[in-house]
Amino acid sequence: MNIRPLCRIAAAIGLAAVCAFAQPKPKSQKEVDAIMAIQNATDPDARIAAVENLLTKFADTEFKPMVLLIAADAAQRKGDYEKMVIYAERTLEADPKNFQAMLMLAGGISQRTREFDLDKEDKLNRAEKYARQALETIKTATKPQPQITDEQWEGMKKDAAAQGHEALGQVAMVRKKNDVAVEEYKTALETAATPEPATYVRLASAYNQMNKPDDAIATLDKLNAMPQVHPQIKAAATEQRNVAVKLKGGGAAKPATTPAGASPSPTPAPTPAPSAAPTPQAK
Repeated sequence: MNIRPLCRIAAAIGLAAVCAFAQPKPKSQKEVDAIMAIQNATDPDARIAAVENLLTKFADTEFKPMVLLIAADAAQRKGDYEKMVIYAERTLEADPKNFQAMLMLAGGISQRTREFDLDKEDKLNRAEKYARQALETIKTATKPQPQITDEQWEGMKKDAAAQGHEALGQVAMVRKKNDVAVEEYKTALETAATPEPATYVRLASAYNQMNKPDDAIATLDKLNAMPQVHPQIKAAATEQRNVAVKLKGGGAAKPATTPAGASPSPTPAPTPAPSAAPTPQAK
């Protein structure tokens, strides 16, 4: 039974690298069926339920780290922060070197921490710890399968490391260390194989916090030149441009326009790494 579609699901939800580490094999046809139920789930709740079903019926499944990370992503997509943390931490219990789970925790915790939280520093320290652990783990991560080219693997590592720097930038922003945030966001953008559009908006926000509207506008101009930026990100960019223009004393800014040839539709889902996982067969 071919279960490679499970890797396509992981790739479609932004977890393509999970399949780079997945070399498991189902032990029975029933386990294959439980795995395929995860792939066939049509919404986050159904996907989480299918993951729990697999883990309940097959406690020793070799797919445990992979499906736990998929459940963490599903929880995040439905806005269930607490459950995302639980599944990401369970992923690390099953696979202590899973840098994707570390990055999910670093990003989630930093985004959910507010200036006046009584436990602000505890949460920020935790987010920073996960981000730095991920960055260290990525440095020594070796290409897990020969089907992945060196170029593909380096690109995957660069994009993962960029997420780590993004989380560190978010931590710095909450701490009002805007100069540190700028450096982290710039590092994320400069080193990523595929820079994230949202990072440009966060960098512009940090520049505005530092009263550097010209730098903010220049950053947003780079974003505006990118094709297929999600409308929500473009709206956030317009908001930051308005802030920058007001800082310059020019009043309200005009909304950013879509560059010639660009589509306002959301950024398409990432393409899975070719042959990132073998085609396991039921034993």
